[in-house]
Amino acid sequence: MARMYRVLGFFTLTIGLMAFAGGHIEMALLFFLQTAFFVIFGYLNFTERTYIMLFWGYMLVTFTGFSYWTIFQMGLPL
Repeated sequence: MARMYRVLGFFTLTIGLMAFAGGHIEMALLFFLQTAFFVIFGYLNFTERTYIMLFWGYMLVTFTGFSYWTIFQMGLPL
């Protein structure tokens, strides 16, 4: 399970580098931060249950933030 967090770190690093190359600095920094967390979590050797709980917490925060941004910051088309 720990290797999957390192794989997630690799993919978020790739997305961050592509965003940086495309000039999306804020997005790149967000993905670089996620990369750091995923790689650190990948080397902490938690139990499988802890890794699953961390992932569910990550998904909860991500989907809540995405929903907030799309509804309240971008506005609803009327």
